[in-house]
Amino acid sequence: DMEEHGQAKYVGTTSLAQESELAGQVKKEEDILVILGNPPYSGHSSNKGNWITEEIRRYFFVDGKALGEKNPKWLQDDYVKFIRFAQWKIESAKKGIVGIVTNHSYLENATFRGMRKSLMKTFDQIFILDLHGNSRKKERASDGSEDQNVFDIQQGVAIAFFIKNSDAITSTVEHEDLWGRRHTKYDWLEGNTILSTEWKQLSPSSPKYFFVPVDEEKLRKYNDWTRISEIFPTSSVGIVTARDKLTIHFTPNEAWNTVNLFIKLSPENARTAFELGKDALDWKVEYARRDLVESGPDKSKVVPILYRPFDVRFTYYTGRSRGFICRPRSAVMTNMLGENLAIITCRVNRQMSNNYFFVTDKITDFHVLDSAGDSTSVFPLWIGTSPEMGPLFAQDIEEGSRPNLSNKLSGLLCRDFNPIDVARYIYSIFNSNTYRKTNAPFLKSDFPRIPLTSYPELFEEIASYGSRLIDLHLMRSPDLENLVARFPVAGSNEVEKPSYEEKNTRIYINKDQYFEGIPLQVWKFMIGGYQVCKKWLKDRKGRTLSNAEILHYLKVVTALSKTIEIQKEIDEIYPLVEKSSS
Repeated sequence: DMEEHGQAKYVGTTSLAQESELAGQVKKEEDILVILGNPPYSGHSSNKGNWITEEIRRYFFVDGKALGEKNPKWLQDDYVKFIRFAQWKIESAKKGIVGIVTNHSYLENATFRGMRKSLMKTFDQIFILDLHGNSRKKERASDGSEDQNVFDIQQGVAIAFFIKNSDAITSTVEHEDLWGRRHTKYDWLEGNTILSTEWKQLSPSSPKYFFVPVDEEKLRKYNDWTRISEIFPTSSVGIVTARDKLTIHFTPNEAWNTVNLFIKLSPENARTAFELGKDALDWKVEYARRDLVESGPDKSKVVPILYRPFDVRFTYYTGRSRGFICRPRSAVMTNMLGENLAIITCRVNRQMSNNYFFVTDKITDFHVLDSAGDSTSVFPLWIGTSPEMGPLFAQDIEEGSRPNLSNKLSGLLCRDFNPIDVARYIYSIFNSNTYRKTNAPFLKSDFPRIPLTSYPELFEEIASYGSRLIDLHLMRSPDLENLVARFPVAGSNEVEKPSYEEKNTRIYINKDQYFEGIPLQVWKFMIGGYQVCKKWLKDRKGRTLSNAEILHYLKVVTALSKTIEIQKEIDEIYPLVEKSSS
C-alpha cells in the first residue's frame, strides 16, 4: 500500500483537499501509468528511428493545417521526441501522468504551436512551472534582480505535468513562473507541491496556443495585422560561413590575400595555418579549397558583407553551398550583390531586447543581430521573378528584377505606393519604441506583424521617417556630415580596452585616447543582442584604427544619436497608426 503524504495540509481550499483525498484512493485502487524524466536537450537528435520520426510529424500540423516551417529542426530535439513518446504511451493507456523537466522553449516558440495544440488535445490538465534561468535571454526576475538556472546550463528550463484521466473535450492549462537565485528556487521547490502552487489559468488560443501568459485582447489585435513574411514572400536566413576567421575580413585585400594563401597550401597545412580545427558535416577544408580553385579565384568575388550592425566586412562569395562559405543562401543573397535593399529581423529572439530590426544593402551574416543562435532573416525588396509577386508594384529596379511584394498587399494598403515606400513604412514602424514595447511578448515568438494604416497621408508621413532611418543606417545620409562627437587626442589609435566614462561622455579605446561627446543613451543603444558602440570596438581589440575607421565610428555615433531623435518623432504619431490599421 502507498503511504499517504498528507497533501491536504498544503491546500487552501476544501475542494482541493477533497480532490487530494480522491487522488489517494485512486492510487490505492487503480493502476496508473506515470512517466517521469529529464531527457537531453539536443537540436541534433541522437534518436532518428523511423517510428519516432513519423510520430513527431503530428506536431507539424496545427488546426488541420501544416505549420509551413522551412526548417522545423527544433521539433526534432530529443526532449520533444521524449514528450511525444510519453504522450503516445498515455494515449495508449487511456489515462496517466507525465512529469518532466525540459528545455522551456516549447512554451512560446512559434515552431512548437502544433505541439502545444496536440498536448491540449491529449491531456485534460496541463501544469507548467517555468523555472526560467535562461542566460542566453539574459533573463531577470520581475523586480530586476538576477535570475539563475537550477542547473549548470545556459538554456532555461521548465517542469511540466501532463495529466489524462478522461476523454474530456477541453483541456485546462495552468502556469506559474519561478524567478530568482538558484538557492531560492531550490527552497521553493522543496517546500511546495502541485497542490500548493498558486497556478494561473491560461487560455491558449489559435493560432499560437501559447503556454505562457499573454494579453489575449492585445494578441487578437496583433494577429489581425500583417506578418512581414506575408508582405515579402521571399526571404532567407543569413549566411553561415562555419569558419568566420578564415572567411570574414576587415578589408578587401585581407580577404583576397587569404584566398590566395589558402589555395597554395595543402589541406592539412591550411588547417594548421588558419586554425580551422576538424571538418564539420557541411564544411570541409577540401570542399572550401575546391570551391576557390573552381571559381578562379576571381578578385571580383571579394564583396562586402554586413557582419554586425554598422560593421561591414569583406568575404569571398561564390554562392556555392558547402564551399568556401558553408551556407551562402544564394537563392536570396545573390540578389543583394547589386543595388538592393532588405529589412532584417528575427523570427525568434531569446534576449530581453526587443530591437531585433535593421536594414542592409549587402549580403548579410547569420549572426548580424545576435550571437546567441537566433537566426537573422533577410527580406529583400527586389528579387528575381516569382509567381507570388503581383503586378501592383511592377517597377523594375533593373532588368529581370521585380519587387518582392505579395499580391495580398494590394488589398491591404490604402492606395498604390512605390515599393521603396512600403519598405520605408515598415522600417519606420519597427523603429517605434511604442510598437516594440506594446508588442514585446509577440515579437519574441514569431516574425513581426505590421499595422497598415488606411490613411494615405499618415502612411506617407510614417514612410518619410523610415526613409531617414534607412539612409542613416546604411551610412549614406547627409546628416552624418554633422558629427556629434570627436576624437581629439593623437596617439597609437590601438584599441586596447574600450570603456565608457559617463561624467565626460567619453569612450576610451586606450588609456590616452577617446571619443568624446557620446551621451549614455547612445553608448547603451542596442540593436538585437548587441550594444552597438561597445561591440564595434570590442571586435577590434588589438587592432590599430585607420583614419577611415575613426571617421566611420564617429558617423555611427551620429547615426545612433539621430535615430533616437527620429524614434521619438515616430512615437508621437504611432498611436494613430494602430487606430487606423488593418
